[in-house]
Amino acid sequence: MKLSNETVNVLRNFSDINQNILFKEGNKLNTISTMKNIMAKAEIKESIEQEFGVYDLPEFLRAIDSFQSPVIKFNGTTSLTINDEKSTLKARYAFADKSTLVAPEKEIKMPDLSVCFQLKNNNYESLKKLYTNLSLPDIAIEGKNGKVSLVALDKKNSNSNQSSIVVGEADSEFKAFIKTENMKLIPGDYDVVLSKKKIAHFKNQKVKVEYWIALEADSVFN
Repeated sequence: MKLSNETVNVLRNFSDINQNILFKEGNKLNTISTMKNIMAKAEIKESIEQEFGVYDLPEFLRAIDSFQSPVIKFNGTTSLTINDEKSTLKARYAFADKSTLVAPEKEIKMPDLSVCFQLKNNNYESLKKLYTNLSLPDIAIEGKNGKVSLVALDKKNSNSNQSSIVVGEADSEFKAFIKTENMKLIPGDYDVVLSKKKIAHFKNQKVKVEYWIALEADSVFN
């Protein structure tokens, strides 16, 4: 089995959410943060032959990167071998015990579709640059005066620096908060849905990857 660049990029992104992962048979990958406040799912080109666990996903990806043309072969239920098509280099990588991994137990179904809008990559990246440079810990997704805006701020400090950008139209008033540290998205344009149950769903419009991120407890929907 070979892993495409697209799949490796998804795995790098998932390693930012949780450093361990349970690969399952088939062409779906999923992960959940240890705090259970971020969940992600992706559909990949490859078909995983069997279930196996990786405790340190960044380490596993560094091992893959060590090969010019890596090919993965399974050694039963305990390990896999990475071979290089262009040399005699190879490595054995041992599987982690499933009980040591934090993995999703079931899929999330959005309980309601209270707010829907599209988030363009250039709009989000512009805001991200500012909230990073200004060290702002929160994003408010705000519906007001018929517009949906993303506002970067420190909600604990009313006098903090702020940055905002309009991203869509709103037919209701709401204010939903997400920690900037939880916005671990692969770059791209997204269809976004917010639920009154305080869950946000981000679905990439080109890459088959989607995220569910918990909204903060003080989020308000009118």
